[in-house]
Amino acid sequence: MSLIGTKWKPLVLFHLLERGLRSGVLQKKILGISNKMFTQTVRELEKDGLITRTVFPVVPPKVEYKLSARGKSLEAIL
Repeated sequence: MSLIGTKWKPLVLFHLLERGLRSGVLQKKILGISNKMFTQTVRELEKDGLITRTVFPVVPPKVEYKLSARGKSLEAIL
């Protein structure tokens, strides 16, 4: 619970349960989150090993977030 105890982390994880999402799409699904808070939240989740971040070498940059195996283990809690 200490890994997902903030306001935004459970929402990010919940929206990633079904499939991976591009960063812009994911941010739009979470109403009220600022750019700074979104970036901080996904960085912390990635550091904790709950999500993975994939950067595609295209223009404009495409970044996709997915749940890791550790993140998927939290499905029952979410």
